[in-house]
Amino acid sequence: MLRQTDTIISAGGNFELGFFSPGNSTRYCVGIWYKKISEQTVVWVANRDYTITGSSPSLTINDNGNLVILDGRVTYMVTNISLGQNVSATLLDSGNLILRNGNSNILWQSFDYPSDHFLPGMKIGYNRKTGEVWSFTSWKNAEDPGLGPVSLKMDPETNQFVIMWDSQMVWSSGVWNGHAFSSVPEMRLNYIYNYSYFEDMSEAYFTYSLYNNSIISRLLIDVSGNIKHLMWLEGLQSWNLFWSQPRNFGCDYYSYCGSFSSCNNQTTPTCQCLYGFRPNSTGDWMMNQFRDGCVRRTPLQCVDLTSVNSEKDKFLKMANVKFPQSPQILETQSIETCKMTCLNKCSCNAYAHNGSCLMWDGILLNLQQLSKMDPDGRTLYLKLAASELQNSRESKMPRRVIGMVVAAVLVLLLASYICYRRMKRVQDREEMITSQDILLYEFGMGSKATENELHGGNTVRKDKNKDAWLPLFSFPSVSAATNHFSTQNKLGEGGFGPVYKGELFNGQEIAVKRLSRRSGQGLEELKNETVLLAELQHRNLVRLLGCCIEQGEKILIYEYMPNKSLDSILFDPNKRGQLDWAKRVSIIEGIAQGLLYLHEYSRLRIIHRDLKASNILLDDNMNPKISDFGMARMFGGNESYANTNRIVGTYGYMSPEYALEGLFSAKSDVFSFGVLMLEILSGKKNTGFYNSDTLNLIGHAWELWKRDMAVNLMDPMLEGQSFQYMLLRYINVGLLCVEEIAADRPTMSEVVSMFTNELAILPSPKHPAFSTVRSMENPCSSMSRPEIYSANGLSISVMEAR
Repeated sequence: MLRQTDTIISAGGNFELGFFSPGNSTRYCVGIWYKKISEQTVVWVANRDYTITGSSPSLTINDNGNLVILDGRVTYMVTNISLGQNVSATLLDSGNLILRNGNSNILWQSFDYPSDHFLPGMKIGYNRKTGEVWSFTSWKNAEDPGLGPVSLKMDPETNQFVIMWDSQMVWSSGVWNGHAFSSVPEMRLNYIYNYSYFEDMSEAYFTYSLYNNSIISRLLIDVSGNIKHLMWLEGLQSWNLFWSQPRNFGCDYYSYCGSFSSCNNQTTPTCQCLYGFRPNSTGDWMMNQFRDGCVRRTPLQCVDLTSVNSEKDKFLKMANVKFPQSPQILETQSIETCKMTCLNKCSCNAYAHNGSCLMWDGILLNLQQLSKMDPDGRTLYLKLAASELQNSRESKMPRRVIGMVVAAVLVLLLASYICYRRMKRVQDREEMITSQDILLYEFGMGSKATENELHGGNTVRKDKNKDAWLPLFSFPSVSAATNHFSTQNKLGEGGFGPVYKGELFNGQEIAVKRLSRRSGQGLEELKNETVLLAELQHRNLVRLLGCCIEQGEKILIYEYMPNKSLDSILFDPNKRGQLDWAKRVSIIEGIAQGLLYLHEYSRLRIIHRDLKASNILLDDNMNPKISDFGMARMFGGNESYANTNRIVGTYGYMSPEYALEGLFSAKSDVFSFGVLMLEILSGKKNTGFYNSDTLNLIGHAWELWKRDMAVNLMDPMLEGQSFQYMLLRYINVGLLCVEEIAADRPTMSEVVSMFTNELAILPSPKHPAFSTVRSMENPCSSMSRPEIYSANGLSISVMEAR
């Protein structure tokens, strides 16, 4: 006997059976849920049609071998068949509860009586001989596991599985093509799931299993009427959506919002009662259950129109709507006649005129509110009690007046704020120009670096509109902040020169990049970086605090990043373990957001041209920040690409059109981002990877992808974390970014969309660039080949034909 506080756990600890209270309910149900997941997720309910109110219920097997729930004097039969003596119940690691007599065959199993969850090993279909049907039905709502209106079953005529809302079919899977159902293209991504369809003279059913049984996966039909295939991500401690159908389930469903309501997939909530109506069940609407629809607030008058004592019903004009279901069509050419016909007919609730007269008797279903620009928008006239429209007219005037007053106040406040800011800016500039000290430790006090100063001039320009608006530090202040550039303060060194940690008088920590005189970077690169970073503001771009150009020095001062650069952790076998799957995803998506800002949302389009792991800095929370804009180029609004004879960047990250032809665009950064993605996912350097069959990491990833073994690219440090399907999706995106032809690569906005829209089907990648050993140059074109130049001399290889 299983009491209220007792549970049964499967042998491998995957599932647990016991009593639970759904949602915030105080009632009890017997159910099965995942044992290893902190968030209780119930996959099967024994007593869906009878929730328990008693304080001491129990689950037991009676003398006939049936599984029963005892609730005081009430006995609920979970099974109602004659099973005989010595029956025992066992919860399997698959989540299947079975009854059997001793060691004999299974007499009964919960998999044959599913609730709303379709677990691996279950069936959806039917038995032609016994009439048995395996189908799934949603809960009524989050607090009631009773049979809801939505069911998922197999259609015996077409052998497609369909979603039924009550008796109305609202979606079908399409035909089975041997690998997937045609309306569920996500099934072709079968590197995790082994989908199967079986049919013979006795039965027809669809089932699935997992290639890796350590993955926790479930498929359910939820209360909104959507099929969802979910996977548990241990690192994120959350369910992740693998695919969902139908994609636009809301307004595409028959009577999704119920009667006398409008549906709009672009609003929250999706459903709204029509004007003059209220929800039929406020509680259901608060839980986003709209099927009960809406009812009138004020009944229609609908009396003899010759009576002088009654106020006639009127019509509300509704523009840009999609007509409700099943209108009556009357052949009349006059809109006025159509109107009067509906007005005189008590059962008519709305009319429209589009050459013919359309009238709706009874309830209105499936009305959709469209946008103003939608060409399918039509005009509908909704019948309302006259008092409703009177109230509407009376309420419009006060709202209009209030709106005008609020707008006027806002305009005055905005004007006052603009005047204040202008006066404050003039005052600040005057104070800066008269100041005798260049910034000493606190950049908020100092003067601003102008173009003339950045070119080495000694006077401050009078044209303040040309200011780069960047604080200028004195050399003594920078030297003191870094303890005179001591080796103890040195953070690292690249081709540009060393980087030191410093601290200002106010306690702020800084990073000081001191350009070496031997570096290829000079005043032009310093000016480029200061002007760019002074203008750019984004959480994934490093913040430049100021610069120093005294005594022949070229120094840049940045915010300090405690975790240094990405390469210092990613390629260090002793530190790489700090980057679990969640952190790597966060870093990848943060870099993508930074590049998207540079390419599309900053005032000028900016191409970084030197994106690599060492130029990604990590703050104390491992948030990525793109740095080193010395090589960046700005494009005007109409520019999309450019050509140069001075190729800068780092070998291994440069796109083929840039490395070989000097042609660069936003797609050049996309290529670098793709290389960086593959490095983050694998923990290997692109150029430091050696394989007998491939030139680099890109080639290795491509070979694994072609052989359906891309999961082997995963950094061994990530083993044991359940995210393989997401890993493959990210590898897919990475390979799309490194395709040989620039036009084939996605834009950064498309890349970000691929990350955020997990339902989107990704295209298959084409052959990537630099994936095999080949000649880097056409001998016939050596005279026109652009000069290959590196501003980071220690991190580039000159590509010459051998």
